[in-house]
Amino acid sequence: MYPIVDIVEHQTIASIHKVEDVDRAIESPVNVIFLMVGSIFNIKELVDRVKAANKHVFLHMEFIEGIAPDRSGVAYVAQNIKPTGIISTKSNLIRGAKENGLMAIQRIFLIDRSAVVRGVKTVEQSEPDAIEVMPGIMPRIIREMTDMTSLPIIAGGLVGNQQEIEEALKAGALAVSAGTSELWA
Repeated sequence: MYPIVDIVEHQTIASIHKVEDVDRAIESPVNVIFLMVGSIFNIKELVDRVKAANKHVFLHMEFIEGIAPDRSGVAYVAQNIKPTGIISTKSNLIRGAKENGLMAIQRIFLIDRSAVVRGVKTVEQSEPDAIEVMPGIMPRIIREMTDMTSLPIIAGGLVGNQQEIEEALKAGALAVSAGTSELWA
């Protein structure tokens, strides 16, 4: 597996919250898709469609119905669904993904200064491939995070326009995940 910086070609990542948006993301210029939707009944088909379009796909483990967000669930996903990787807020799932040959993005919520410090300590222990910071509309905090860790930063959450994407990128984010399809261009 190669570093995440090598797979991100388009600096906007499609964050899919509705199955009906998968085709729009596949047709867009983004090359990385975060699936925040799906169930044990359709997730393999969704992942296969994304991969057939030569795009990378990450599953948010806590949002896939019918697959437990635990180490066994990660092992099942790695062996049977075969996405590029997972996204999770849980450090044990990040470590489990790495053990199973998947890339892993640790999602952290930055609600105050102590959350920033705890988040950095958490990722030092779990060793993800990248960190997704939420909300992603805080350029100053993104800049601070890039100074505190060598891991790539993905900004996500509450991103509503192109200017916010550009500000996050200027602050040092590798990419920005956005749920609004108009921002995927």
